[in-house]
Formats: sequence, C-alpha cells, structure tokens
Amino acid sequence: MGLHRLFTVAAVALSLAAGSAFAQSEKAKKQAEVKKIANSSLERFYKAEPKLKAEVAKAPGYAVFTSYGFTFLLGGSGGKGIAHNAKTKHDTYMDMAQVSAGLQIGGGEYETLIVFKTQQALENFIAKGWEFAGGGGAAAGAAGKTVGGAAGEQVIADGLYYTLTKNGLQAGGAVAGTKYWKDKELN
Repeated sequence: MGLHRLFTVAAVALSLAAGSAFAQSEKAKKQAEVKKIANSSLERFYKAEPKLKAEVAKAPGYAVFTSYGFTFLLGGSGGKGIAHNAKTKHDTYMDMAQVSAGLQIGGGEYETLIVFKTQQALENFIAKGWEFAGGGGAAAGAAGKTVGGAAGEQVIADGLYYTLTKNGLQAGGAVAGTKYWKDKELN
C-alpha cells in the first residue's frame, strides 16, 4: 500500500514537472516570436527614417508594437510588442488594444514605435500604459512600405510616437483610445 502511494506521488510530481517544462518551452517560443517581430519592425522604422536609429540608441527606452485592425466608423485593433529598457537591457512583453470612432474606413497591419525621453516615462508606460489620441489623414501600405499621413511622428508625454502602415489602407479622422499593458503570460 505504501509503495503504491509513493509511485502515485512520484507520477504526479513527474507529470507536473513535465507540464511546467512544456509551459516554459512554449513561453520561450512565444517570447522569441514577439521579439523577432519587434526587431523586424525596428528595422523597417530605421529604413523609413534613418535618424530613428540614433534616437533609439540614445533614449532611455523604447516600445515597439505590431497591430492588426479594421475600421468603418467604429474601429478596433490589437497587437503585441515589447517595451525595452536601455539601462537594464530588460524587455517587458506587452499587449495593446485600440478602439476608435469617427469618419474613417480602412484596415491593415500597423507598426508603432514609441521612443521615450525619460526613464520615468518608460516606467509609467509599462505600469499604466494609456494613451488617448485623435487625428486624421490617409495612409496606405503594402509589402512594408508606407505612403501617407500615418508614417509620421506624434509627440506624447515625454516621448515620440511613430507609426507605419505595413499592409492595408486607411482614410479619415477619428478619436481613438489605446491601452497598452503587460502580457501576463509572457512576462
């Protein structure tokens, strides 16, 4: 009876350990994929605007996201990315969601780069992550090339906010709210 119980406990412990190792392996794969996409996005920003490479290098940190969305009067998008602390070299994996309303139509894949001017701005972004914005314009993108207004920069609290339209088309003006938050699964 005691030996049977010992085998049962050992089997359960082994099963839990294997499950944990599998979960860690999946987490590492997902982290690597997000990091790879973020690095590719950074390279596209550098190619589109070479001065950004020096700006990012001297900044206390940056965040880069890829998102997918659709809009017709009301819109929504979501995506993943990282916030990188240049001082500690630590990446925080993050999610983002955006809702918008206005005279707008479009859809596509978008990339966002936020270059922080202060360490506190980076830390606040990771901890709180809100942004509210309104704007207008037209943008189109295909094969990673952008044409139009969404390829510019916008100043936010202690940071610069850049966007690229990777694939898709969008036109109009809207009020939008964006929420960035830590990805509990990947951190």
